[in-house]
This record gives sequence, C-alpha cells and structure tokens, in this order.
Amino acid sequence: MADGERLICASNALQDAGKAVRFEVEYFGENAPAFVVRYAGRVHGYLNRCGHMPMELDWREGEVFDLEKRDLICSTHGATYAADSGKCLGGPCGGKPLVPLVFEERDGKVYCKGIDDG
Repeated sequence: MADGERLICASNALQDAGKAVRFEVEYFGENAPAFVVRYAGRVHGYLNRCGHMPMELDWREGEVFDLEKRDLICSTHGATYAADSGKCLGGPCGGKPLVPLVFEERDGKVYCKGIDDG
C-alpha cells in the first residue's frame, strides 16, 4: 500500500448504497479513476476500472450500483461485483475482481490510504 493518506470526502457524502464519490489515484505511475461508496454501513472503494475491460463502471457520474442497490455493475457490459469486496459475481469479468483501495473513516471524514496490495 502506498504511504500517506488523502482526504476524499465528508462521511455524510456517502449514503448507504448511494452515489459514489469519484477521485483519482496514482496506479503504476499514472493517474487512474477511482470511487468510494458506503455499503452495509461501511466504506469501500476501488479503481473505477472493470475487470473485463479497462472501462469505468458508472453509467452516470457516481452511479455504480445495480437497480437493487446490492451489487456494483459495469454499465458497458454488465459485469457485476460485490460491493463489499470487489469480487466478480458474474458477467464478462471472468472472475477478475475490482482493484481495491484502503480507506479510513474518522472524525466525520473519509480518507484514502492507497491501493490495497495485500
């Protein structure tokens, strides 16, 4: 995991199974789109990059949940992912998960601590 942390948003900006907050992280020396959501009361975030193809998941900015507000879905080809782990659940992702990020929530704020490389 990369050293340091970065403030992403206020905690109340994330509603359970609601709209994602988008931001960028450095990934292999390049800026890459990422997002953070709240699901089942906890904060989870990933690179905004489908496991099937390197395309962003959201169909409108920050809209990454399926209609049932249960799983994350790629708007282009329909690959679905578990919101709490990034695990591929079905579709063309072929078992390849989303790249997870590490977050810390404290004092009413959400911080990204980097790529989860563990």
